[in-house]
Amino acid sequence: MLSQLSAPALETKYTTLGTEIALKEGVIEGYASLFGATDQGGDTVMPGAYKASLAATTRPRGAVKMLWQHDPLKPIGVWDDIHEDGRGLYVKGRILKDVQAGREALSLLEAGAIDGLSIGYRTRRADKSETGGRRLLEVDLWEVSVVTFPMLPEARVQATADAEALDLAGELAEVFAEARALMA
Repeated sequence: MLSQLSAPALETKYTTLGTEIALKEGVIEGYASLFGATDQGGDTVMPGAYKASLAATTRPRGAVKMLWQHDPLKPIGVWDDIHEDGRGLYVKGRILKDVQAGREALSLLEAGAIDGLSIGYRTRRADKSETGGRRLLEVDLWEVSVVTFPMLPEARVQATADAEALDLAGELAEVFAEARALMA
């Protein structure tokens, strides 16, 4: 009898507190992850967690994909720069207007209808935090997605909305967060 080995499931993590994402002429940039901030799932990404993944020589250029809503069938652009700095995981890339999902994402971003980033990864090394969550020490980064609902209200694209719209978006995000908590 043959046994099948399967790879661990791809995990997703939404942008954390204090993130600012800029969008200008199809170029999107900002932080897809911030170090030291605990998310609603109790996980904290630690400095250096992405280093090995980003330095891997076995992965071709462009190996970290830009996806729409974590859908592997909907790449919407390319990440031209992904690196760790003292704050977190910085990303800069181009949303492709020649791709239907890219046009849709760009239009929705520009209108302020969507404004979140989320990472798709596999955990390589983690330990338990004092609060019972995980401290992610090493992750294998697969993709960074543009998403509708980031996990935290502060994980928003700042360059496309005025202050009043941001307040409303924050209130709406809180309502959705409460609804998700009730459904869990």
